[in-house]
Amino acid sequence: MALTHPVEVRIKTFIPGVVAALAMTAVIAKAHPIDPPLHAAHAMSDAPVPLPITNATSFADLMANIDAVMHSGMTNASRTGQADHDFASAMVPHHQGAVDMAKVELLFGKDPVLRRIAQEIIITQQQEIAVMQRRLDALQGHQESPTRKTP
Repeated sequence: MALTHPVEVRIKTFIPGVVAALAMTAVIAKAHPIDPPLHAAHAMSDAPVPLPITNATSFADLMANIDAVMHSGMTNASRTGQADHDFASAMVPHHQGAVDMAKVELLFGKDPVLRRIAQEIIITQQQEIAVMQRRLDALQGHQESPTRKTP
């Protein structure tokens, strides 16, 4: 009796939702467009510039660039001393780095399990980036969190 790896089971149950999630992502993107680049570091003059994700650049060079841009964005994220703001501010470039790495995996990777995981990362983390950006906008407007009241 062959045992199925837990990740493979998860992916088999995940696949039917991928198409729906991709469609939802397209709807969200049209309703809430995000001006590229999402990388906070890109706006800074001495920060690394994101490379276009194409096979004209090697896998290793793309991954090194994504890592540099992500870490610069996290390091240079705006800090206010307010936990919710600072968390979201640092997590946006972190998630964008994960999305970019997943895109590189889809471009160069061959393993079907890792490619499915990359698809999941792209879908879920783009949605989470959009949510965090909306929360950052709300926090900057001094709006209260919808789920937690202040004492």
